[in-house]
Amino acid sequence: MEQYELSSALAGSKQFVQHVQRSSGVHLSECYQCGKCSAGCPVAFAMDYTPRQIIRLLQLGLKDEALRSRTIWLCAHCQTCYTRCPREVELPRLMETLQGEARKAGKLPEKNLNLFNELFLKSVEKNGRVHEMGLMILFNLQSGQPLKDAALAPKLFFDGKIHPSPHKIKDGGAVKRIFEKVRAHGGEV
Repeated sequence: MEQYELSSALAGSKQFVQHVQRSSGVHLSECYQCGKCSAGCPVAFAMDYTPRQIIRLLQLGLKDEALRSRTIWLCAHCQTCYTRCPREVELPRLMETLQGEARKAGKLPEKNLNLFNELFLKSVEKNGRVHEMGLMILFNLQSGQPLKDAALAPKLFFDGKIHPSPHKIKDGGAVKRIFEKVRAHGGEV
């Protein structure tokens, strides 16, 4: 019975890896674990697994470990890993796909992650850029922690880091068109 469960789990992991490769367009076998992606990653210091290790987890079929990782959420999508990769493995696309799969599986590192993403994108769509003070206030109110950043606000305000009213970009229509195009292609914003 145990042998059947193990082979069934391995088959499920293999199907998951194939699905991730199709969805992201990244072929995991192209990575030969040189480590250049991890060495150049500006946020690797905060990750539980380096980008190279995420690929290795998937190569080994360790789907749950990859999906539970904080690394996939910390990826800044800055393309540093991709530009350094001798095999042109597009790790940011892989991380984005893994984020989507983790959402589907309910493996979010924080309970309010989707709320933050939603509020952030609404602010960018409305103003052409994020309104930090508005984002902080809305997030704290809607996540049930209204005084969370209250001690930080006065210093940020007086240092000119946050403003009560949003700064809008000149051509807000261009940003709105980007959001419309993403929605037209079935993307979520």
